[in-house]
Amino acid sequence: MNWYFKTAIAVAVLAAIGAGGCYGYGKLKSDKKPSYKLGEVKRGDLVSTINATGTLEPEELVDVGAQVTGQILGFGKDFAGKPVDYGSNIKAGDVLTSIDDTTYSAEVKSATATVKQAEAALANSKADINQYKAKLNLARADLERAEVLKNGTMSKADYDIFKSAFDVATANLEVGGTKVLAAEASLTAAQATLEKAQRNLSYCTIRSPVDGVVIDRRVNIGQTVVSSMSTSSLFLIAKDIRRMQVWVAVNEADIGRILPGQTANFTVDAFPGEKFPGKVSKTRLNASMSQNVVTYTVEVLADNSKGRLLPYLTANVVFEVERLSNALLVPNAALRWSPKTFGDAIAGDSLKDANASLWTLEGSKLKSYGVKTITTDGAMTAINAPEAVKEGMPIVLGQLSANAAAGATQTNNPFIPKFRGGQQKKQGPPPPP
Repeated sequence: MNWYFKTAIAVAVLAAIGAGGCYGYGKLKSDKKPSYKLGEVKRGDLVSTINATGTLEPEELVDVGAQVTGQILGFGKDFAGKPVDYGSNIKAGDVLTSIDDTTYSAEVKSATATVKQAEAALANSKADINQYKAKLNLARADLERAEVLKNGTMSKADYDIFKSAFDVATANLEVGGTKVLAAEASLTAAQATLEKAQRNLSYCTIRSPVDGVVIDRRVNIGQTVVSSMSTSSLFLIAKDIRRMQVWVAVNEADIGRILPGQTANFTVDAFPGEKFPGKVSKTRLNASMSQNVVTYTVEVLADNSKGRLLPYLTANVVFEVERLSNALLVPNAALRWSPKTFGDAIAGDSLKDANASLWTLEGSKLKSYGVKTITTDGAMTAINAPEAVKEGMPIVLGQLSANAAAGATQTNNPFIPKFRGGQQKKQGPPPPP
């Protein structure tokens, strides 16, 4: 029993020592000041940018279509004397393709015959007018003679005959005039029909409206094109591929900082590592929405005088929003951090229009400075700051954890005994008394 009593006393003493050690260790930890990750204020150049993705497009595209229905008979010739095809260089007025004109030629012949018939009818109507005028003149002379004789030898009945003949001749002349007008209208309609038929016949020969390059040929020989409410598209011609556009989709949150004339560099996968310069031309107002995200199309002009850029390449565009030289710069992390408690913090100088704070260490205490942000490139921010904030000043970026402050090594309680191998040995049962 003596051995058990001594063992119990020893265990109680060890427990008391351990509790006191833990308390002292915790007290030491609580008295330890926090450690901070520090950076510094720098001076340098900063470029604020916006990144977006777009597609290369020819500056001006012309969609050449067919206004008549018919079968494709053949293609015209390009500069090289070859049939018009993808990539052909052509001039305004060059024949692109021909459509079967059999039906339209027949319509022209029919309309021509109708015009000739209308011309003949008009000529007959004008000849009738001359006859009506002659009869009217004769009836007028007879009436004038009857006027002289009506009070003498001529009876009233005979006079009435001459008077009626004059009235009929007058009416016939008026009717003849209306027939001439009708014949002229018929001739005009026939001529309009002929012009329409001739125009449709001319549409059977498709010519290029501009100088340019054929981007797309959408028909083949033997294919029948059908003209309906929407014109059939046959060729897509780029007017001048020496000047290209990048159609860039810009998020609504950034569109307010995109202005005409801004510099916008871009890259394409076809030429990795190479940058191509451009200038913002305009922002289109017809926004689009996809998955509740509103984007605007921004046009960026690019020089392609060397012809290396091809239509419809995907372009990764970087808009240069603002460029600053010799600006006061701080890491973005310094503007995001602030202490959780302000018991040991003191206030430094502050700008009147400050919108952010920088923290630095003054001895063991934190000190804040009110600054105004200008612009950022995503990593660094240019600021306006009080005179006390100078280049090289250390600033707090964040608070280090206890492990990080100790060199990322775990600290053990010094009051816990250590055993070989890093593990406590399992105690067996006590020896028998």
